[in-house]
Amino acid sequence: MLEIHKSKYLDFLSKFGVGGAHPGGIALTKELLRAEHIKSTSQILDVGCGTGQTAAFLASQYKAAVTGIDRNSIMVAKAQNRMKKRHLPVTIIEASIEDIPLRNEQFDLIISESVLSFVNKSKALDEIYRLLKNGGRFIAIEFTINQLLDEKSTKEIEQFYGFDTLLMKKDWVALLNNAGFQTIRIRKNQSLSSTPEFQHSQNIEPELYEVMEQHIDMNLKYDGILDYRIYSCTK
Repeated sequence: MLEIHKSKYLDFLSKFGVGGAHPGGIALTKELLRAEHIKSTSQILDVGCGTGQTAAFLASQYKAAVTGIDRNSIMVAKAQNRMKKRHLPVTIIEASIEDIPLRNEQFDLIISESVLSFVNKSKALDEIYRLLKNGGRFIAIEFTINQLLDEKSTKEIEQFYGFDTLLMKKDWVALLNNAGFQTIRIRKNQSLSSTPEFQHSQNIEPELYEVMEQHIDMNLKYDGILDYRIYSCTK
């Protein structure tokens, strides 16, 4: 099993328990879900669920059967605590998106919010395809560069965030096609206002307080280049 690249950014997300850290935040998630035909009988998987913000919304808003997976034990504990406090019947599993311990063709909808960029994309997409029912839907919100960068800039971004590669829109489409997905639709980033939530751990390394500022600086430095897209497709 391949390890997610180490990065202080990922440490920051887990120790601060950032919910809605993905581009567009929970506001974008809610807008995207409104366009899906979600029922109380729907089986939904949130891969890389983090603290469980999206999974909790799905369970409370749509009364659907929701499962969340994340390989970060700190995030898993925070997600499980969220479901317990809110009395939501959401199953949270500690597992890698590259090797998910669930049966084939189980889900009607799978959502991935800024997760694939951190893992082996081909393996992850093969797993997602395997888990979807025929006709099932997959939605991914993923970092997407708008132009090729020089080697120095590429390494700076990859090392800070823990990405293994930086992909353009055409690269994501090729990966989705290779995994077998059909009817691939792409939406540009949405200008929605959303404030992240935090579930702080008790012991946080001082250096992690600087990471959010570094994240903001990185976005300013690569404004118009380091972007994201919403990819939706069908099995």
